[in-house]
Amino acid sequence: MNHWQRLKHWIRARCLALRRSRQTARTLGRRGELAAEQFLRKRGFRVIDRSSRGGLGEIDLVAVVQRTIVFVEVKTRRSNHRGDPADAVDLVKQRRLTRLALAWLKRHDLLEHPARFDVVAVIWPFDDAEPRIVHYEHAFPAVGRGTLFS
Repeated sequence: MNHWQRLKHWIRARCLALRRSRQTARTLGRRGELAAEQFLRKRGFRVIDRSSRGGLGEIDLVAVVQRTIVFVEVKTRRSNHRGDPADAVDLVKQRRLTRLALAWLKRHDLLEHPARFDVVAVIWPFDDAEPRIVHYEHAFPAVGRGTLFS
C-alpha cells in the first residue's frame, strides 16, 4: 500500500469514527433527557412538551409545576472532569433559550403565565451505572429583549 492509499484509508477510518462518536453523543443526550424527564415527574412536574424545535434551536423539556411553566435544558455528560454539565449553559445559550421560550409561549397563547428556566445536569458514567442527576431550579433569569418572565 503506497502513501496515498494509506492516507485515504486513514481518512475513511477517521470519518467513520467521527460519525460513530456523534451518534453516541446523540444517544447519550437522548438517554439523559429521558432520565431527566423521569426525575422531574417523580418530583411532581408534569411534562407537557419535549424536544420542541424552533427557528433558533430546541427546548429539551417544557413542564408545569404549581402553575409555573418550566423550560428545562438538559445537559448530559459521561463525567464531570471538565466541570459541571450545567456550566455549558452559558450566556449565549441562555439568550437563545429565552427567545425559544418566548416563541413557545406566544405559539401556545400562554404569555400571561409565570415561567422560569431550570437546568438538569446528568452524569452518566461509562459503566452505564445509574446516572447522577442534579436539578438547578431557577437556573438563570430570562436574558435579552422581550423578557416577559417572572
